[in-house]
Amino acid sequence: MKPTVARETARVRSLRRALEFTADRAGPLVDATRPYVDGLEHLPRDGRFLVVGNHTQAGVESFLVPYLVRRSLGVLVRPLVDRQMGRMRGLSGDLLAAAGGVVGSPETARELMRRDEPILVFPGGAREISKFKGEQNTLLWEGRAGFARLAIEHAYPIVPAALLGGDEIYRSLVARDSAWGRLTGAVSRRMTGRTDTAMPLLRGIGPTMIPRPQRMYLRFAAPIDTVAPQGADPHEWVTTVKRRTQQALERALADLGELRRTDPYRRLDPRARSVALEPAR
Repeated sequence: MKPTVARETARVRSLRRALEFTADRAGPLVDATRPYVDGLEHLPRDGRFLVVGNHTQAGVESFLVPYLVRRSLGVLVRPLVDRQMGRMRGLSGDLLAAAGGVVGSPETARELMRRDEPILVFPGGAREISKFKGEQNTLLWEGRAGFARLAIEHAYPIVPAALLGGDEIYRSLVARDSAWGRLTGAVSRRMTGRTDTAMPLLRGIGPTMIPRPQRMYLRFAAPIDTVAPQGADPHEWVTTVKRRTQQALERALADLGELRRTDPYRRLDPRARSVALEPAR
C-alpha cells in the first residue's frame, strides 16, 4: 500500500527542530496571558487519541492545542488540515509539514492511526472560522461525521477540546444570510468552487481591526470510548459517537462561558491578573 503521509525531507526535519526549539522557549510568552486550561489529565498517556475541537475566528486553537499536548505528553499531535492547505508547496508547505500538519483525508488519518499517532481535527473546517453574527461559539459541522467513523474503525478514543475566547477578538457585524454574506459566498463559489468560505464583516476595538484583548479558555473533556457495544448497528453507532462528541464540546463551551462571566481577567486587564480564575487542582 502506497503511504499517504509524505516522507519528511531534510528541510522539513530542520524546520521541525527550529519550531520545537521555539516552542520549548515559548512558555513564558504563553503564560504571560494566563490562558485558562483544564482537563490535561484526560489526554491518554500512550498518545493514541483523536482530539476533536472547535474552530474560532482567531484560530488560536490551532496553535494552543498542539502546544499544550506537546508540553504535557512530549508528543507531536498531527493536525488534519484543509486539502488545499495540505497541498501547499515551497516554504509554506514545509512549515506546515514541520508542524505535523497533513492533508485531512480518510486515507491519511487511517495511516496515522495505524501508527498510533495523536491526531487533531476540526470538523467545522473553514466555515467554522468565518463566523457571522450570531454564530460565535457554535459548532458548524453540517452533518460531518467522518472523524467518528474513522475513530470507531481504529478504536481511537476521542478527546473533545473546547476553546472559548477566539470568537470575541473580533465582532461580526452581519448575518450569513445578509446581502454581504450572500455576495461573498457567491464570489467564493465562483473563485474556489467552495461554499463554506463566505467572508464576514468584522471589527476589533472600536471601528478598527485592532484585536480586542481576550483571555483564552480551553478545556479537554473526558475521552469518549468509540468501541461499539456488541450488536450495535454500525451506522447508528457512528451517529451516536458524533453526537456524544458534539454534546461534550457544547457542554464545555457553555461551562466555560459561565466561568468567564465571573472572571475579572477575561479581558486581560493587568489590574485583575492576580485574581484571575484558575482551574481547580
